[in-house]
Amino acid sequence: MRQKLRKILVTGGAGFIGSAFIRLVATKGAKVVVIDKLTYAADLIRLHEVEGQYKFYKADICNGDGLEKVFRKEKPEVVVNFAAETHVDRSIKDASVFIDTNIKGTQVLLDVSRKYKVERFVHISTDEVYGEIKKGEFSESSPLQANSPYAASKAAADLLIKAYVRTYGFPAIIIRPCNNYGPWQYPEKFIPLGILKILRGEKIPVYGKGRNVREWLYVQDCAKGILEIVKKARIGEIYNLGSSQEKRNIEIAGMLLNILKVDKNNIQFVKDRPGHDIRYKLNSDKTFQEAGWRSEVDLAFGLKLTVGWCLKNKSWLLSKWEKIAPLYKR
Repeated sequence: MRQKLRKILVTGGAGFIGSAFIRLVATKGAKVVVIDKLTYAADLIRLHEVEGQYKFYKADICNGDGLEKVFRKEKPEVVVNFAAETHVDRSIKDASVFIDTNIKGTQVLLDVSRKYKVERFVHISTDEVYGEIKKGEFSESSPLQANSPYAASKAAADLLIKAYVRTYGFPAIIIRPCNNYGPWQYPEKFIPLGILKILRGEKIPVYGKGRNVREWLYVQDCAKGILEIVKKARIGEIYNLGSSQEKRNIEIAGMLLNILKVDKNNIQFVKDRPGHDIRYKLNSDKTFQEAGWRSEVDLAFGLKLTVGWCLKNKSWLLSKWEKIAPLYKR
């Protein structure tokens, strides 16, 4: 069933993936309402390309009264929830804010969305809820086995949403993307951090021996996939968004050094992350069959685009260093 794009409320719209989705959907004729708490990783400059094509409210999804004011005024038909704390390292240091935003915030948003009878609620989850898989790939029916506080908080939110679907007949859909990368990513994440480190004349930090494998999805591809699911997918279902493009972390670091034309020895192996999952891999056949989506951007080309963007926007990238430096001082 194709969902008409009318009024979409996007939470976490000043974040990395949320802003990419807004930049896409704002060109499709939808009325877009954006909610964001504007925490450390958010930045409204990500939306400068579509200035004037959305309405913005600074609000916390944990604050039901604040959300109700927006819903009462805007009456959204579709809600797409990107609002979340997302960085595994930060969750290991302090899980409390992840519990608040990713679980409590989701519950509050669900309740307000129910009260105002939204037609479709699309929740952006993560492949990390499945845990690690050494061989093969995860389907949407794979059991949840989250291994970090971040992943556990996202898995809890997924289970809560499934409970709302079953208990209340709530019109929710869950999307689980693999690792995203691309323009405007906050540089606490591996790829922009590696680029930032090289720009600072330092080495790319790689956990352990760099053998951990991730599946990489260019952020614009992810935004397109989410939009197709919003329009076409079945209520109550879960959809994986994977690219089938896997690389070990050490390989990604090497590709970045090659693109940046920097000596291949500019890698610093650092103490491994506690409980570090060895590999993630998604089966996205269901998404292709029901929403007609497959990723398009080749990883090597996507990395070149990302490095090029970072070099053109070096001042933005460098301006974030002070806030993330405590995480990466060795």
